[in-house]
This record gives sequence, structure tokens and C-alpha cells, in this order.
Amino acid sequence: MDQRVSETAQALLDAYSGAPLPPIRSRFDAGDVRAAYAVQLAQIAHWVEQGRRPVGRKIGLTSPAVQKQLGVAEPDFGQLFADMVYGTGETIPVSRLQQPRVEAEIALILSRDLDMAHATVADVIASVGCVLPALEVVGSRIAGWQIDIVDTIADNASSGVLVLGGPAQRIEGLDLVNCAMTMTLNGKPVSSGYGRDCLGGPLNAAVWLARRSRELGRPLKQGELVMTGALGPMVSVQAGDVVHATIAGIGQVGVQFA
Repeated sequence: MDQRVSETAQALLDAYSGAPLPPIRSRFDAGDVRAAYAVQLAQIAHWVEQGRRPVGRKIGLTSPAVQKQLGVAEPDFGQLFADMVYGTGETIPVSRLQQPRVEAEIALILSRDLDMAHATVADVIASVGCVLPALEVVGSRIAGWQIDIVDTIADNASSGVLVLGGPAQRIEGLDLVNCAMTMTLNGKPVSSGYGRDCLGGPLNAAVWLARRSRELGRPLKQGELVMTGALGPMVSVQAGDVVHATIAGIGQVGVQFA
């Protein structure tokens, strides 16, 4: 393994329990996405060795609003583990998070492999077992969220934890493009959007993920959870906050922070 990759991966791992890092992009060539995914993969290998169970992927930076917030111009993806997943109504300890921000999304659970060459929207539809409303609590090991695409990919796509709501529904008959999302923080509306704000629709985001994952040798498999990306701007949270999101025709999801 490239020494820069291994040293950067270790620095990011240390930042989960220590101080955030300055941006790590200066360690690599500008826009070196493959090196960033190598850093991510080195951390995943460490976590798996430590006994964490992989359960899916998260797509990041799909919303133009979030891209504008963070100054990036393309999606990315990261690895999800079982210990990241909460159910609606649960409480998340802020102590396990780094600079947390929340966004509302649509989650998919795959009922078959999605590993074919040049996956299409039709392939995604045929592979989805159920659809759920979700919240993603993103986090960053980079100080002040001063990230570009290399920083966030290397940092496991700025992953934190996630919350799955309900009801779980079959995809047939759901409008994942025009569904309206409203997210509240302590009862006040703070973010809104539509399914189409996620790369034109969450299924498009899933197509992007299927193709990119296969290209990088990490194809999507049956049973994986896919967080398709934000439907609106993300919002910072702290201990004591309560977040709730409604996605029309899809369902509701909520969580509190302690």
C-alpha cells in the first residue's frame, strides 16, 4: 500500500477519537479520486478486521444545494456498517459524532445483486426490495468541514450514522421524483426539497452508485442498504435537538440527540 494512503487512513481513523484534521487533499494530486477511495478502502479494511459488519453504501453530494454548501461538483460514496443504523424514534449520543449535520433522504434495500455492466434505471427498479424514508447524520474528521471531493471521499464520504423510518414500501407506484420533503429541527422547518433534487431522482443516484462501485471493484450485492443522497440542505445539530422529516408518499422518520 502507498505510504501516503496508509498514513492518511491512520490519521483519519485517529480523528474519530481525537481532534479534527486539516484538509488532507494536499497530500495527493489535485482531484485524485482514486487515491481518495484507496484511503477509504484502507479504513474499511481496518474496521472489518475489528469486527464491524458492512451493510451497504451511502451516496453523498447528490443535491445541488449540498454541493454548493461544500464547494464540490460530483457525487461520492462511502461504506455503511451495522453499528451506524438507528430506527426512527431512537436517541443518538452526540459523543459518537464529529461535527454532525443532518439531511433527509430516501433509502433503498436491494433484493438482488446490482452488479451488471452499465446498470440502468430499469436494473435498479428490478433490484429494489423496498423503499424507506431516512435521515443521514453526516460527520467530518476534517476541521470546519473545509472539504473538497478528495477530503470527503477519503473520510468515508463524511459518514456518521443514519436513521431508517417507515413504512417500508415496495417501489411499484411510488413517485420518487416529485415527492416533497420537509425536515424540521425542534419543530421548526429547516430544510425542504423534492426527490428530483437528488440527481434528478434517487434512482438516478442509485444508477451512478452501481456503475461507480462496479468500476472500483466493489459491486452492489443483494441485501445492501443504499442511502441515495440528500433531498435538501443539511443542518447542524447538537445535544437536545429533535429532527423529524416527512417525505410525501414515502413516510416519516425522526430522531433525537443526547
